[in-house]
Amino acid sequence: MLAAIGLALAPCAHAGSLSVQVTDQAGHPVADAVVTLIGPAAAAARTTPATRTIDQKSLTFMPFVDVLRPGDSVVFHNSDATQHHVYSFSPVKQFEFVVAPGTRSAPLVFDKTGVVAVGCNIHDGMISYLYVTDAPFAVRTDARGRVAFDALPAGTYDVRVWQPRLPPGRPDLRQKKITLTATTPASLAFPLTLRPDPRRQFDREHTHY
Repeated sequence: MLAAIGLALAPCAHAGSLSVQVTDQAGHPVADAVVTLIGPAAAAARTTPATRTIDQKSLTFMPFVDVLRPGDSVVFHNSDATQHHVYSFSPVKQFEFVVAPGTRSAPLVFDKTGVVAVGCNIHDGMISYLYVTDAPFAVRTDARGRVAFDALPAGTYDVRVWQPRLPPGRPDLRQKKITLTATTPASLAFPLTLRPDPRRQFDREHTHY
């Protein structure tokens, strides 16, 4: 299921559509890539701030990547039988607290754009990323590595793709431009070279304390 965030648009008589496919260096689909669109829709109205939940289950943050807008809140819920020490040192939002089994944190408001890497100080294999953006459209790819945008005003768009496994450095995202028309559906392919999934580099059998 797509985790999509879009700002409300007025009905447009000249609307186009865009599908995006994200793959890795082996040609496999890439889930949890954030695709953002900036273009003629940039003047759209602001949505109401939302509260999103990051679950902790089977020593895993769920979802691995989530998309937020400035002003949105996040609650961390612990569905495990062990406590988690949730933290982030990100300049966007720094926090640290313990979430006991079966409980949840108070809502945390994220008012700055950027990427927030979240970890657990007890279980090193637990990693999650919060992508805070004010782009008019921001969608997370599904298990097939796909996203779709509909009812877009015709014009030229800046399409950007970010994924936490991209190599460090600049640029830390991939970017293309495309011009959409009202009559012809468009598509883009983003082949990415990604690092190994950090969640698979830990032995979960030995991370219970």
